[in-house]
Amino acid sequence: MAEISTKPYLIRALYEWCTDSGFTPQLLVAVDGRTRVPPGFVKDGQIVLNISAASTRNLTLDNDWIQFSARFGGVSHEISIPVDRVAAIFARENGQGLHFEPVDASAPPPGQTPPPAPGDAPAPPKGRPSLKVVK
Repeated sequence: MAEISTKPYLIRALYEWCTDSGFTPQLLVAVDGRTRVPPGFVKDGQIVLNISAASTRNLTLDNDWIQFSARFGGVSHEISIPVDRVAAIFARENGQGLHFEPVDASAPPPGQTPPPAPGDAPAPPKGRPSLKVVK
């Protein structure tokens, strides 16, 4: 039987501690191909996200994914973060929190593909359309 990671449970516990203490919970995320965040806000492959109740909508902290809607520059974005890409969760006001060991994410773990965001349609193929005769 595979061992269950403690990381999502620690993230949820620190999120609750931050909100109970009146602090602003923030995530430091190492961005990769599975991470859905606004690319214009990524610096050096990382992004810091405010995940307070006032800054997010429909926040879910699951064992595999963290998902929510948030505004960046006045534009709403659907955010999806694999839990294994969270590098830290901390309180903005005092920096207290947990930093996690980096995980080599050269290949996504089996079964971890990003869930589709509501209203997301598949991207149309690039280039000229073409037809192929099949007999």
